[in-house]
Amino acid sequence: MTVVKWLDSTEQQAWRTFIEVHSRLVAQLDAELQDAHGISLPDYEVLVHLSEAPEGALRMAELAAHLMLSPSGLTRRLDGLVKDGLVERRACPSDRRGSFAVLTAKGRAVLEEAAPTHVEGVRRYAIDPLSRDELTAFAGALCHIGQGLPERGPVPN
Repeated sequence: MTVVKWLDSTEQQAWRTFIEVHSRLVAQLDAELQDAHGISLPDYEVLVHLSEAPEGALRMAELAAHLMLSPSGLTRRLDGLVKDGLVERRACPSDRRGSFAVLTAKGRAVLEEAAPTHVEGVRRYAIDPLSRDELTAFAGALCHIGQGLPERGPVPN
C-alpha cells in the first residue's frame, strides 16, 4: 500500500492560492481581450504561436503540441478562427496527410491590435505588483517546477 504524504497547511495554502490566482488571472486577461477586441485568450494564443513561426505557419500537430491540445481540440479551436478569416488551413505539399495552420493578414492585424491590451494586462496583474527580486524568485520557482514535469506534447483525444 502506498503511503500518501499529505500537504501540510502551508503547502496546501500555496497550492490552492496558485490555482485560484491562475484561474482569476486567465479569466481577467480573457475578459479584457473579449471586451476590447472580441477575441478570447485561447484564440489569441493561437495567433501568437502562428505569428512567431516562419511564414506564420505551423503543422497542425506542432501547433496542437504548443497549445497542449488534442488534434480534435485544435480542430475545434481553429474552426472559429478560420470562419473569421484569421487563420487558414492549408494542405502540406510534401505530405497529403499533413496540413498547416496559417496566420492570415487579417489575423496578424487582429493580433497586433490586441497585443497591447494583453501585455498591459499581464504587466498590471502579474509583473508590476512584484519587485524585481520577487519577479526573479517567482520565475526561478516556476522554472524549477517546470523542470520536474514531463515535456509537453499533444493531449490525447
